[in-house]
Amino acid sequence: MFNSLSGRLVILTTVFVMVAEVLIFVPSVARFRQDYLSLRLERAQIASLATLAGDMVTPALEKELLTNAGVFNVVLRRDEVRQLVLSSPIPAPIEATYDLRKPSGLGLIRDALWTMWEGGNPIIRVIGTPVQDGGLLIEVTMEQGPLRTAMIDYGLNILGLSLVISIVTALLLFLSLRVVLVKPIKGVVAHMQSYAAAPEDTRRIIKPSAHVTELREAEEALQGLQTQLTSALKQRERLAQLGAGVAKVSHDLRNILTSAQLFTDRIEGSDDPMVARMAPKLVGSITRAVNLCETTLAFGRAEEPPPALTRVAIGPIVGDVIDSERLAAAEYDLSFAEDIRAGLTVRCDGEQIYRVIANLVRNARQAIVATGKPGEIRVAAEEDDEAWWISVTDTGPGLPPKAREHLFQPFQGGVTKGGSGLGLAIAAELVRGHGGRLDLRRSDADGTEFVICLPKAELDGAQADKSEPADPETTPPDSDRTPRAS
Repeated sequence: MFNSLSGRLVILTTVFVMVAEVLIFVPSVARFRQDYLSLRLERAQIASLATLAGDMVTPALEKELLTNAGVFNVVLRRDEVRQLVLSSPIPAPIEATYDLRKPSGLGLIRDALWTMWEGGNPIIRVIGTPVQDGGLLIEVTMEQGPLRTAMIDYGLNILGLSLVISIVTALLLFLSLRVVLVKPIKGVVAHMQSYAAAPEDTRRIIKPSAHVTELREAEEALQGLQTQLTSALKQRERLAQLGAGVAKVSHDLRNILTSAQLFTDRIEGSDDPMVARMAPKLVGSITRAVNLCETTLAFGRAEEPPPALTRVAIGPIVGDVIDSERLAAAEYDLSFAEDIRAGLTVRCDGEQIYRVIANLVRNARQAIVATGKPGEIRVAAEEDDEAWWISVTDTGPGLPPKAREHLFQPFQGGVTKGGSGLGLAIAAELVRGHGGRLDLRRSDADGTEFVICLPKAELDGAQADKSEPADPETTPPDSDRTPRAS
């Protein structure tokens, strides 16, 4: 119970009510003490009237008057004359004097707390103003014990009443919260649990029914979220089924196209002029179809393996990519350049970064070749205190607006005719797996530039110097950067 929302609210309510009652209790006890002493002064003044009648007051009558007033002595001041009206022996010296003529609130509270704290039965003097203009001053001496006992009884009555009020208030609040707040919240939780068991079942989507504004807003928000999630799950299921079918078709189609590619290799050797003219186009079409099947199969995998992060030299990786692309572009007026400091190492998965750079360079080559004009592809790498930066720049025609809009979306960001756009989607996914990002820095009539950013967040510079010392043979100074062009 006490771990529930309503239970804790009951406890807090009880505590707060008790705190409020304590704040009321202290001034109430102080007021009770003042009324008690004022009553003693009034009784003492009434008792002193017997002496003003002019007749002699016998000792027995004087004792009875003082006993009824609850005091030992009564002093009246009239016309600046101080007169001991009634008196009796005082059993002990006077220990404190209290003046009620012009009391302050803090003073009354302080005196009341001291009275309750102080034990024993000391003799006190009380000074006040007589009622009904009975004089200038009245002063009595009395015992404090009866006053303290009366104050404790009064305080216990107040605390008992406060406790009853707190319990009743807490119970009423508990029941109210159970009905108004806790029960609807449990209903929302039950809907969430039911929906989580079968999110594809639209019958389990919550229907807002709460009358409390905040709860109804929460139910409406939950309804919208569940509706969107159910639609997304259905769409994901359809895409998964479609992807599985596409993967199967692509696998079989790739095998068929591979066989066809073998036949076209022989056709290229034919002496027939028509065949010799058409064979390259046929080979190019079949090659593009094979690449499409391979990229579709690669993208259709459940997930890429996590990158095995090690320190690898980036120069040889870029060199392998450029050597491969140089062979593919041997018949075209296309040059390649590298701007990488010798021995520069990058913390990455070498195989995955090779695939990323290869995708970018291949796209750049295809874009330049499609124009039929000379061009250049440049790969550069550098580092700063926060990250490694690898850029791939070409002098091609730039990306069309539609390709920029869906640049890293599969099956939508293709640039070349027949392209699927999977290359950039896979490349961006691989870079994200390294904790980095793949950005399009610029794309205009002068060319296109992609930038790979691989952060150093997990490898502080000072720690790198200690844990992975630089090899002087593989990490020369910055002045050794040697561009390579072909």
